[in-house]
Amino acid sequence: MIVAVIPARGGSKRIPRKNIRDFCGKPMIAWSIETAKASALFDRIIVSTDDDEIAAVAQHHGAEVPFRRPAELADDHAPTVPVIAHALMQIGIRDSADKACCIYPTAPLLQAEDLIRGYRRLNEGGLDYVFGVTHFPYPIQRAFRLRDDGLVEMFHPENYGARSQDLVPAYHDAGQFYWGTSEAWLSEKQLFLSQATGVVLPRSRVQDIDNPEDWAFAEILMRGTIAGAADVSVDIRH
Repeated sequence: MIVAVIPARGGSKRIPRKNIRDFCGKPMIAWSIETAKASALFDRIIVSTDDDEIAAVAQHHGAEVPFRRPAELADDHAPTVPVIAHALMQIGIRDSADKACCIYPTAPLLQAEDLIRGYRRLNEGGLDYVFGVTHFPYPIQRAFRLRDDGLVEMFHPENYGARSQDLVPAYHDAGQFYWGTSEAWLSEKQLFLSQATGVVLPRSRVQDIDNPEDWAFAEILMRGTIAGAADVSVDIRH
């Protein structure tokens, strides 16, 4: 079985109710559900939530909500992996051949092809997890901090004179999706400390949404993505 699990708790504080707040014309979580459906990969699309309103919105957009997430897995400090493990246990996933993808409810820029690429890579074998990554826009080897006295101090001063193109590119988690084997999820292997690799996504489709400024910028990116898709459809017709 191949399962999508969308973890969507109700207690968001920096952007209240952000999982079901309107984003470019539909509830935020609807974008993740529809992308999962568009990939045609999943036997089931499950939303893990502690919130009845989120559950109703998720079901309206075609996801299943077969259980409620317990309070101890729905606070500000609950990590993702145990939440997914709990969901898989609730729906009876036990077979080591099964695979599950955690899709965040605040990933409107995620595309079906990203999920497909991740699934194909996991299917090649030898991995616990495959997740979306993107590269930092500036070499992290030349980063600096501001000291208490206000002066700058490089973390790696030996790289002061290095050219950007000579430094190794660095990547970070895109915060959108995480494919994993059922064995990896259920044994709660840590994402970045196990056999894992990344699917590289363009920075123009990656944006954390943790505060109102993030939200506004994500809407700008989303409108650009929608407009670009419309332009492509016109080109294909002609």
